Amino acid sequence: MSMANRIRSSIPVVRNALVSSRSNPNYSKNFATAAPAKTEKIKVPVAMYGGCANYASALYIAATKAKQLDKVESELVDLVEATKKSPTFSQFTKDLSVPSDTRSKALKDICDQAKFSDTMKNFLVNNSTYLLSLKSDHSRSRLNVTLLVVLAENGRLRHVDSIAKRFSELTMAFRGELQATVTTVIPLPAAEEKELKETLQEILGQGIKVKLEQKIDPNILGGIIVEFGQKVFDMSIRTRARQMERFLREPINI
Repeated sequence: MSMANRIRSSIPVVRNALVSSRSNPNYSKNFATAAPAKTEKIKVPVAMYGGCANYASALYIAATKAKQLDKVESELVDLVEATKKSPTFSQFTKDLSVPSDTRSKALKDICDQAKFSDTMKNFLVNNSTYLLSLKSDHSRSRLNVTLLVVLAENGRLRHVDSIAKRFSELTMAFRGELQATVTTVIPLPAAEEKELKETLQEILGQGIKVKLEQKIDPNILGGIIVEFGQKVFDMSIRTRARQMERFLREPINI
């Protein structure tokens, strides 16, 4: 069977698995379907946990209150791209031996040259006297942003890529979007991609806009892997082979 036919034959299986997983009718409510009403206190659209998530949540709140969500998102993407394109800058963000004051000054100069917003600049550069708490939401002079520690002073710049990804999850949830990733050994044919996207759209409801990303990974040997939200549907030949190997290694009771 050709690789394309294998992928095609996997689509109905994935579809059935996705549909049968719809046990929670409120699943789509995990994502905002519209911009939140203006209130004194802004909350993140989805709950996130972990160090990078805390940074992302803090920046999201700051950007939302400053009405600069799109701009800050673009700036964060530019910053991540800069670390990928410049080995020197990438090394700078990861080098913990650089004194915090030197790191902060360098970041301030970079922000000024790039014309970054004050929200982004404060997030990257400000010193520890500028710390804010998630529990505090009233001081405009402190930018109304929540930072557990400051990136530049605490050697957290090396995590900027992970922070950017979590920030993107928040902005997508705010816009009612969901990123789904499909992994195959060859590009998914257009018809199968359309069918998969429609299946996800059906599960999540019309209030959610599905954005499908394709990844190519020859190591899965064949089949398909679909990931969205906290769910992973692994129909790859690699996983099936491993499952078969474990089954064959189990002792036989006679």
